[in-house]
Amino acid sequence: MVKGFHIPSKAIAPHNTSGVLTDGAELSQAKAAMIMIHGRGASAESILELSHSFQFDDVSFIAPPASGFTWYPFSFLSPVERNEPGISSGLQRITEIVDYVGSKGISPQKIMLLGFSQGACLALEWTARNARNISAVFGLSGGLIGHEVTPGNYQGSLENTTVFLGCSDVDIHIPKERVLESRDVFTTMNAAVTMRTYPNLPHTVNQDEIDFIISHIERVVTKF
Repeated sequence: MVKGFHIPSKAIAPHNTSGVLTDGAELSQAKAAMIMIHGRGASAESILELSHSFQFDDVSFIAPPASGFTWYPFSFLSPVERNEPGISSGLQRITEIVDYVGSKGISPQKIMLLGFSQGACLALEWTARNARNISAVFGLSGGLIGHEVTPGNYQGSLENTTVFLGCSDVDIHIPKERVLESRDVFTTMNAAVTMRTYPNLPHTVNQDEIDFIISHIERVVTKF
């Protein structure tokens, strides 16, 4: 059942609301947590619906809402400064939620990020910039943000982090080339990278991606 609670926010506008939605286990009883980032024009409620496909009662699923249903105004391929302050605000909000989850006793090895479309871009960008060694980031139809990918902008090791990149090979929003560039950055950062492109699919989440995520969650909740 979808619930709501507050995670204090000091993020810059526009995404500095403290409210988040949750489903699944209470954090105090959860074996793992997944932070879910919705896409442009969608909502926290809509991305939480995806968690029902995973069917884990012992995982806490947490979804922050973007102000105005969008994390940043223009394409993720635009220069970063054109999409500010939305990008920085969204990234800071993810940091706050990861820190909050950790403060409730969930170890980094049991924290996962999942994003679709614009949310996938934000989740992947956060992971590359922070190198926190969380359990996993699932980038569903997304890539690193910016007019160009500059590998030197991303430092640190993601040796203990699984990075999943799934995308149609003809996605109208996400060029395959950007997914490949993102794969190369995460590989250089020593992440365990899985990239899968799906022939002629629309801009959507597919069953193969869901199956991969379920398999990873199973390993996480039975670990330690």
